[in-house]
Amino acid sequence: MKLFALVALTMTAFAANSILNRVGVARFGMNPMDFAALRVVAGAAMLWLLVSPRQTGHPPLRTLRRVWGAAALAVYMIGFSWAYISLGAGLGALILFGVLQVVVFGWAVWTGQTIPALRWAGAGIAFAGLCVLLWPAGQAAVPLGGSLAMAAAGASWAVYTLLGQSERDALGATAGNFLLCVPLTGLAMLLTGGGPLPVLGVLTAIVAGAVTSGLGYALWYRLLPSLQATEAGIAQLSVPVIAVMGGTLFLQEPVTLRLVVAGLLVLGGIALSLVARR
Repeated sequence: MKLFALVALTMTAFAANSILNRVGVARFGMNPMDFAALRVVAGAAMLWLLVSPRQTGHPPLRTLRRVWGAAALAVYMIGFSWAYISLGAGLGALILFGVLQVVVFGWAVWTGQTIPALRWAGAGIAFAGLCVLLWPAGQAAVPLGGSLAMAAAGASWAVYTLLGQSERDALGATAGNFLLCVPLTGLAMLLTGGGPLPVLGVLTAIVAGAVTSGLGYALWYRLLPSLQATEAGIAQLSVPVIAVMGGTLFLQEPVTLRLVVAGLLVLGGIALSLVARR
């Protein structure tokens, strides 16, 4: 139950990232790439403050694992922000988590991990619920550029998740990843030209980076060694549902039958995968 509670807390932090990103960009008018860059800087600063006093020293930066982790984090941050310039929120999340599931389950099969039948079923039910929630209505266009950017973000986040399963120092690893990610996202911000930096938008990006990203990602790396790759993938299908519920509570977005049905399907699929774990 402790593991379940901590995973639920982490997924709530991930969902809060989506809500804060939506508020900072759509409501306060920040450029998406500026938001991503400030988010990474704030996360790196928070994590550095936490790891600096430790007797074990600073997080290792000159290792191949740190390079891969930072690269995966940077591609995820940049692809996520870039994709939402042209993609709707629902379609973007559907592509992101769909690609995540394919990569995670594909890796598990490739490496010979045992995946119980109930976990396959749970993943299918949960993803069906996600499709019910996020599938675009009518003849919605699917921009190619935005779709490719979000697919790259989903694959990169899957790599970041898989790398975390063998990390022994969750806080130090996350700090190293964020620190190395700063120049990459900063370069992307400069190349896109940037935009206005409203005070409330900047504050939103700082909260998203320092709290729900920096601390949330560190907690995720702390939990990943206790989860199988497929369990980690299935758990993250709850993030869009929590984000939509958060939008209902904090952004006055309407509660619909579609949301209720989708939420029950996603949570039911995750519960079924937990039965497989037992």
